[in-house]
Amino acid sequence: MIALGKESSCLSQLCLALCAFGLLLLGDLSRAVPMDDQDYYLQEISNRDHYYSFPYPGEEYFPFTEQPGEEGTIRAAQPEEHPGFKPSKKQLKPKKSSKKGKSILETPPDCPPLGLETLKITDFQLHASTAKRYGLGAHRGRLNIQAGVNENDFYDGAWCAGRNDPFQWIEVDARRLTKFTGVITQGRNSLWSSNWVTSYRVLVSNDSHAWTAVKNESGDVIFEGNSEKEIPVLNMLPVPLVARYIRINPRSWYEEGSICMRLEILGCPLPDPNNYYHRRNEMTTTDNLDFKHHNYKEMRQLMKTVNKMCPNITRIYNIGKSHQGLKLYAVEISDNPGEHEVGEPEFRYIAGAHGNEVLGRELILLLMQFLCQEYLAGNPRIVHLIEDTRIHLLPSVNPDGYDKAYKAGSELGGWSLGRWTQDGIDINNNFPDLNSLLWESEDQKKSKRKVPNHHIPIPDWYLSENATVAVETRAIIAWMEKIPFVLGGNLQGGELVVAYPYDMVRSLWKTQDYTPTPDDHVFRWLAYSYASTHRLMTDARRRACHTEDFQKEDGTVNGASWHTVAGSINDFSYLHTNCFELSIYVGCDKYPHESELPEEWENNRESLIVFMEQVHRGIKGIVKDVHGRGIPNAIISVEGVNHDIRTGADGDYWRLLNPGEYVVSVKAEGYTGATKTCEVGYDMGATQCDFTISKTNLARIKEIMRKFGKQPVSLSLRRLRQRARQWRQRR
Repeated sequence: MIALGKESSCLSQLCLALCAFGLLLLGDLSRAVPMDDQDYYLQEISNRDHYYSFPYPGEEYFPFTEQPGEEGTIRAAQPEEHPGFKPSKKQLKPKKSSKKGKSILETPPDCPPLGLETLKITDFQLHASTAKRYGLGAHRGRLNIQAGVNENDFYDGAWCAGRNDPFQWIEVDARRLTKFTGVITQGRNSLWSSNWVTSYRVLVSNDSHAWTAVKNESGDVIFEGNSEKEIPVLNMLPVPLVARYIRINPRSWYEEGSICMRLEILGCPLPDPNNYYHRRNEMTTTDNLDFKHHNYKEMRQLMKTVNKMCPNITRIYNIGKSHQGLKLYAVEISDNPGEHEVGEPEFRYIAGAHGNEVLGRELILLLMQFLCQEYLAGNPRIVHLIEDTRIHLLPSVNPDGYDKAYKAGSELGGWSLGRWTQDGIDINNNFPDLNSLLWESEDQKKSKRKVPNHHIPIPDWYLSENATVAVETRAIIAWMEKIPFVLGGNLQGGELVVAYPYDMVRSLWKTQDYTPTPDDHVFRWLAYSYASTHRLMTDARRRACHTEDFQKEDGTVNGASWHTVAGSINDFSYLHTNCFELSIYVGCDKYPHESELPEEWENNRESLIVFMEQVHRGIKGIVKDVHGRGIPNAIISVEGVNHDIRTGADGDYWRLLNPGEYVVSVKAEGYTGATKTCEVGYDMGATQCDFTISKTNLARIKEIMRKFGKQPVSLSLRRLRQRARQWRQRR
C-alpha cells in the first residue's frame, strides 16, 4: 500500500510537470503561428463569450466596466483628429429609412467599407452567437452575397441565427484599431423565404470580452433595420467609435421570418506601422490615373482629356444613343485613328451592359488613360500594341442604368438597381438567338432551309419595330456589323471568372451543360490568358464570391455549363460576325467603393493588356485576285473546324488559332478555290497566310459579255432560236 501511494504521488507530480510543459509549449506555438492566423485561433480558444453569457432583459450588459485609461477602453474618435466633424443633434439620432428602405444621408460617409462584400474581410474574421446551419453561418453574412437555387444549399444567402431571441449577434474582427462610422444591412437572399432584421443595436470592443453599446442622450441607440430583404439600409453611428471588434445585436425581425442578415461595416483602419501583416497586404499602385467613379458628364470629360493628351492616337465617337438619349461614346486608340488599315486587326472592350456593374466601366476608363500615358512615355510594349492594333473602348453601354446605380452609391444600390435599361431590358441577353437556327438546321439535314456555320443572318422578326429589342442593343449590333472586329471582351461584375461560349445549352431539357463551340480550344486559351494573369482569379486560396468555385477550371467556365442563356452577346458575336467574344467578370463586388479602385486596377491591368495581345494569335492574310485587288466576303475555312470566317471589304482576314499546323481553304463566288497549309507558332504574332485566286471560266465569260453590253445566252435557248430561224427559211 505504501509503495502504491508513492507511485501514485510520483505519477501526480509527473502529470503536473507535463501540464506545465504543455502550457509553456502552447505559448511558444502561439508565437509561431503566422500573424494572420495567430490572433484568430488564440481568440477562439480563450476569448469567446458563451451564448448564455449574454444577459437577459433587465440585467447589466457588460461583464465588467473598464476604467478610463485602461488598455481596453473604447473611445470616441476625437474631433481634432478629423477636422470638420461635429455631430449635430439630428446626427445623434438613428437615421430613419425612406419609403424605398434606403437611409437618407445628409453627407456621404467619410470612411469606406471594411470589405465584407469584396472579401477583404476573411471568413475567419466573422463570428456569430449561433447559426441555423453551416450554409447560413457568419461567413455568409456579407452584403449582396447571393444564395444557391436550392433552399438548403451549402452556399446560402445570409447569416441566420440558430434561435430567434434578442441575444443573438454577428461580429466582425477588424484585426486592428478601426474608426467605425456606420453599418449597412440587408435581409436574406432567397427565392423561397423572407427573413430580415427590423432593428438592432451596435456594440464595440477592444478585446471581445467587454462590450460597449452605441449610445445617445437617452441610452442605447436602437437602429432601424430593413423593411424587405434586398434593399440595403445604411445607418451612421451618432459618433464614430474606435475599437477592434464590432458586433450587431438584432432586437426585432420580420414577424413571419427569422433573424437573418447580410451586412457591411464602414470604418477607417487606424495606422499601424509596426504590424507587418497589414503593411504586407496593403495594395498600392504607381500609376498616376484618375481613381474615382465618373458620372456621365465626368466620363465624357475624361475622354476629352485623354484625346487632348494623345490627339495623334485617339478619337472619340459614338455608336448611337440610349433610351433616354445619352450618347454611347467610344474611344478609338490606334496609330491612324478613324480608318481601318489593311492587315491590322480590330479589338474591342465594352462594359456596363448591366448599368450597376460599375467596375468594368472604370477599368476601361483607367485603361485608356494608361495606354495614352505609356505611349507618350515610349513603353515599347504599348507602342507596339497601339501601332499594330486598332483598339475600341466602349465604357458604358447602358448609361441610363448606371445613372440609377450612381445616384444610390457604391454600397446602397443592392444587387440589381440599374441592371436593366430604362425600358427594363437586359442588354447582355437581348441579341438574336442564332444558336437554335444553327442547331435545328444541323439536326434536320434534309431540311430545305440551310443555315451556314458562320455569319448567320438575323431573323426578320427581330428586325421589326415591334420586337422587344433595346435601342442600345440595336446600336451595338450596327457597330459590330460595321467594324471587322476579331476579338472582344465584355467586362461584367459580381463574380471573378472568364466565361466563354456557347452560353446556351443545346439540349432543351437541361439548364446547365457543357456546350462547346467548334473553336472550343481557342476560346479556352483566350479565357485562360486573362484569368492566369489576373492577381486573384487562379489563386486556389481565395474564397468563392457567392456559390460557385471556378478553381477546377483555373478561373474559367463554359457559359452554358454555368447557366444557360439564349441570345447572349458572346454567342451572337461568334455566329453573326468574325469576332470571338468572351465575358470577363472582373470582381465579386459589382460597384466597389472608390477606395478599392487602385487595387482593382492592379488586379486587372496585366490581364487587360495580355488579352488584347491575343488578337495577334493565329493566321492572317489578304485574299486577292490576279490583278492584286482584295476580294471581299471570301470564305476562309480551316480543316477540322466547322466554323468559317469571311474577308473584310479590302480582302483582309484574321483567324484566331492555337499553335499547330492547319490546312486552310478559301473560296469566293466566281473564283476558283485554293488550299494551303499554314503553321501557327508559339511566338506572339499571327502567321501570314495570303491567297491569290483567279476567276472561273464562266465568271470570265460573264464579265466579257457585260463589258460589251451583251448577256450570256444559255445553250438550250440558242438552239431553240436557231431551229426557229431554219423553220422560217424553209417556208
